[in-house]
Amino acid sequence: MTTPQYKKAGVDIDKADKFVRSINIKSPGIFPINSTSALISSTDGVGTKIQTAQMAEKHDTIGIDLVAMCVNDIIRYGATPLIFLNYISANRLNIKIANQIIKGIKQGCKEAETTLTGGETAEMPNHYKNNGYDLAGFAAGIAEKTTIIDGSRIKAGDKIIGLPSSGLHSNGYALARKICFDLLKLKIDSYVPELSKTIGEEMLIPTKIYVNILKKILKKNKINGCAHITGGGIIRNLSEIIPDKYKAVIEIKKWETPPIFNYLKKNGKIKSQEMLNVFNNGIGFILIVDKNKLDDILTTIYKNKENAYLIGKISNRKNRENACIVI
Repeated sequence: MTTPQYKKAGVDIDKADKFVRSINIKSPGIFPINSTSALISSTDGVGTKIQTAQMAEKHDTIGIDLVAMCVNDIIRYGATPLIFLNYISANRLNIKIANQIIKGIKQGCKEAETTLTGGETAEMPNHYKNNGYDLAGFAAGIAEKTTIIDGSRIKAGDKIIGLPSSGLHSNGYALARKICFDLLKLKIDSYVPELSKTIGEEMLIPTKIYVNILKKILKKNKINGCAHITGGGIIRNLSEIIPDKYKAVIEIKKWETPPIFNYLKKNGKIKSQEMLNVFNNGIGFILIVDKNKLDDILTTIYKNKENAYLIGKISNRKNRENACIVI
């Protein structure tokens, strides 16, 4: 499932997938605590979105992204995030920048209803250029073993709900930046009429945190499967949780694609299949639910002033069919 434009931009998804399979370790990780509970942990970063933050000299929203990438991976298992830790490495510690980052992290923790319990800061002279830095986040939460959402309850007839993304989130930035800044020669403060904002404002919209709405749904209903749509897009992330004898059939016309994705597709001359393999295309989180619980779950979502799209269903898979098909 190659992504030629993304590879030209410097990211080889297939190579990364091969490496992850070779070490046989997944994130999030599930660790049994006792006979009834399990610890769910996750670690992640925000990739080259940091370079966009540096161009804009705006570093607070990147902290929200860092929290979101970790806690969204935990809640997809039905776990309640409890703690978050951060790691900041920099050429030389810039207090002003560091304070902005921490401000965003604290805001993200507040939205995720979790606690910033600590972190680490490292100065690495000559490792980064100027005020360059990198970030990593670590989150952990608790889930009851009987309610862990691992995809094993997915069956034919289940419905697929898509929760909207806030934009690009924190994936595909190597390709997005190549199109906007190298190909189109935009500046970080260039106003883009199609987006009704500057390209910098668009690209720094923080990743949406889905913890609160998922916790409210799970109070009343079970969910058969969840997917956090990150690197690899809908197809890769959804395929990971579908049992071998079933397939997810996604109808791309069932949701409104935010303008940024059409903008990148048009100006970067990216094919539809590659768009689906790189970007979230407007869907940041996916729920797979029993058809009899669909109305109750949608009602909960709408009552909490969130939006949702019914984007597909689960069907039986024939031999050699892919686990996720987009039509």
